[in-house]
Amino acid sequence: QVQLVESGGGLVEPGGTLRLTCTASGFGHRNYDMGWYRQVPGKQRELVAEITSGGIDHYVDDVKGRFTISRDNAKDTEYLEMTGLKPEDTAVYYCYAYWAPTEYWGQGTQVIVSS
Repeated sequence: QVQLVESGGGLVEPGGTLRLTCTASGFGHRNYDMGWYRQVPGKQRELVAEITSGGIDHYVDDVKGRFTISRDNAKDTEYLEMTGLKPEDTAVYYCYAYWAPTEYWGQGTQVIVSS
């Protein structure tokens, strides 16, 4: 059974740090590009960061310099280290895996940035 399971979300104060973890199972994770999207109610899901199967990373402008994506293929896991969190980072964060034409999604983990 294919699964992507996120963890690490929660409530954090502005300026704080969280690390999200996504653990993959049931498919050949190391062949897939991986990444994180986020979504707030009433808005479309948006890309946050992605990392290719070869380890090349990409970030949207909003999070450059604050977020770091990484992957550990031996553990079938990817991470999103989020620092300098802002209230506008509040969202449900989703892990995904993509190898055309196949894509998989996790169920999401809530991140709330508030004092």
